[in-house]
Amino acid sequence: MIIECCSQERTYEKFFGLIGERLAKINSIWAKSFEQCFVQYYETIHRYETNRLRNVSKYFGHLLASDAISWEVFSVIKLTEDDTTSSSRIFVKILFEELSGTLGIPKLKMRLNDETMIEFFQGLFPKDNPRNIRFAINYFTSIGLGQLTEGLREYLAVRNFM
Repeated sequence: MIIECCSQERTYEKFFGLIGERLAKINSIWAKSFEQCFVQYYETIHRYETNRLRNVSKYFGHLLASDAISWEVFSVIKLTEDDTTSSSRIFVKILFEELSGTLGIPKLKMRLNDETMIEFFQGLFPKDNPRNIRFAINYFTSIGLGQLTEGLREYLAVRNFM
């Protein structure tokens, strides 16, 4: 209900993010519920108009930035040309804009390179084939977060996929 109310506002209201954060930090049942909601919303994001998509993305960005929910939710995202839609790309863009705005690029980069969580980001930064690697690099560069792909660029150069 919280996410639905948030999604129907004209613009994102931080109030909803703060409520969700508080609930998730009070009881892990809420955190798990919000994590399940993340998966459900990401899988059906193509059904939402841009305004609702933006609000939902910012809401989850707030929960992730405040560590109210686990970053394991990123394991559901596979950032390739074939596995994403324009809606899911917009969702990820707004989510990462929110994260970088809240955490800052250095802290976000540190979090994404954390060895204990790297397995959850394999879909965001695929290393399966050159086409998917280039797509992820170009995607993050186009949204102004190319710094996050330095590891992928090195991987591509070392493997001589260029």
